Amino acid sequence: MENTAISSSLNQDQLYAAVDLGSNSFHLVIVRVVSGSVQIIGKVKQKVRLAAGLDENMVLDDVSMERGWSCLATFAERLQDIPLSNIKIVGTATLRLAKNADVFIQKAQTILNHKLEVISGEEEARQIYLGVAYTSANQGNTLVIDIGGASTEVIIGNDMQPINLVSLDMGCVTFMERYFPNGELSEQHVQKAISVAKQKLLPVIDDFVCFDWEQCLGASGTPQAIVEILVEQGISDAIRLDYLHNLMQQCIDCGNIEQLAIEGLSESRRAIFPSGLCILIALFEQLKIREMQISGGALREGLIYGMLEDTEKNDRRQHSLQETINKYHIDADQAQRVSLVAVDLYKQLCAQSNICNFDAMAVIEAAALLHELGLHIEYKQYHKHGAYILAYHALNGYSHMQRKSIRDLVLSHRQDLDLSIFDQYHAELQPLLFGLVKILRLACLLSIRRKDNVLPPIVLNIEDNHWQLEFPDGWLRSHPLIDVELANEKWLQHKIGWQLSFK
Repeated sequence: MENTAISSSLNQDQLYAAVDLGSNSFHLVIVRVVSGSVQIIGKVKQKVRLAAGLDENMVLDDVSMERGWSCLATFAERLQDIPLSNIKIVGTATLRLAKNADVFIQKAQTILNHKLEVISGEEEARQIYLGVAYTSANQGNTLVIDIGGASTEVIIGNDMQPINLVSLDMGCVTFMERYFPNGELSEQHVQKAISVAKQKLLPVIDDFVCFDWEQCLGASGTPQAIVEILVEQGISDAIRLDYLHNLMQQCIDCGNIEQLAIEGLSESRRAIFPSGLCILIALFEQLKIREMQISGGALREGLIYGMLEDTEKNDRRQHSLQETINKYHIDADQAQRVSLVAVDLYKQLCAQSNICNFDAMAVIEAAALLHELGLHIEYKQYHKHGAYILAYHALNGYSHMQRKSIRDLVLSHRQDLDLSIFDQYHAELQPLLFGLVKILRLACLLSIRRKDNVLPPIVLNIEDNHWQLEFPDGWLRSHPLIDVELANEKWLQHKIGWQLSFK
């Protein structure tokens, strides 16, 4: 009776939840927002070790998936009383890697009665940084590190803005499985794991050491475990490299995971502590980290605050777009016309496919509003000028990947198509980006008259790689300019293997 009274006194609209399906642990955090203050009212963490179920072919075994589903069944009950719009559920590295991830995701969504989004490594890093920034006193340039079960995220940022970020294919679960056979903690195995981690860091070292950061923050996991050990052993200090080497020697002296006993090391962390320690040592040595503090939050907090800040974020986006339009004297009326057509086509694309994600609506809308940015310089190559400006122009409220996408859409919105510029994106994102390219190109040419109330309702039909635009009977014949532009676009798309037709 008491619990019912307490529950009924809460306004459901004030409750938010984030679920992080990590490679080592699944996490659920529930918060209540009261007068602008965020109160954590529930946390659940279960060691699932999903990444341990990946075989050499990157296929998840049934046992690991069953562990995950069993955990989610307990989460589902906690989520029942929270509005669906206030819930965010994401999967990370293991679900990015697993070839049969769709099997796990489909059942997981049924259990949770909610969509599960597998986020990219870059988006995971961005959310981690936001979680750290919202919950930690990070002043000046800050280096943030999060060692997960199957990936490690490294981010440099300032205040609320990540500057450079990367997600690397190395984690404490996968490294334990690969480099410590039968749990043997030998010097040879330790050095092998550290060496591999250093090799994975080589391509990105210069991108981070060039910054003079004020502080380094470790987000949960291995850094948290180390701090707990240091405190238990009477050391009140930041994490330093000599402490890490000392702890590693303690691991080697134990000989095997089964015999691993370090004062202050929790049982739940024991199985993956040496592998996480190897990765952290490599990070300290390669990035020349002097000391590391523990952050107040990570991915879950980033997801929560991201939901709470959606309105503010959209305001920042609109302000940034308007500022750019004004600064570069973009025709705001034409930009709005193109944007309205693009958004309409985007909604039709999403209704006929399952490729829409990563806040793509905001990306196509921004690209449409800014597509004439380069006219500030000259007409002939204005798409290239616009892309160049966007490569260096700050768009507040957009992630790094979204800004790159907007830039490359502007670059691709006219003349010949060169899809090689999208090779840098993850293969899973490319179909969506190609769809956005088609949408922006069509929206621009359909708005070529630069007048309102010219276009009729247009139906987009999609079948595989074939897009068809359907106009009212006789409309194209009475608008020869647009008819000719569509015919030319059909040829340009045909040259790269796309099919476009209209009737």
